[in-house]
Amino acid sequence: MRLTTGAEFADRDAPKTPVQLERAEPIARTLFPLGERIDPEPWLGRRPCTPDMMPIIGPAPKHKGLWFSFGHAHHGLTLAAVTGRMIAEMVTGQKVFVDPTPFAPARFA
Repeated sequence: MRLTTGAEFADRDAPKTPVQLERAEPIARTLFPLGERIDPEPWLGRRPCTPDMMPIIGPAPKHKGLWFSFGHAHHGLTLAAVTGRMIAEMVTGQKVFVDPTPFAPARFA
């Protein structure tokens, strides 16, 4: 079983603060027979975010044929199918099912 917690917004070089896991693990142990941890040190990772917290989805402004899809923060897997559909419709010239303008890479150009 994998035990996960939430997101913490901090400076890039901030030290680890596993407070959420330290609170969640004892509760999880009362509900499930977890046994010992596989990894003694919990994993904490960074999430790719943009300045406006919106993903970048669409054609690269200066490189024809290059398409971007990144910056989904901690929602990448959740938004993968929607983003894939958007990119597929844009690449093939179809009408995109949702307005792609708010996600356009050119907004940072």
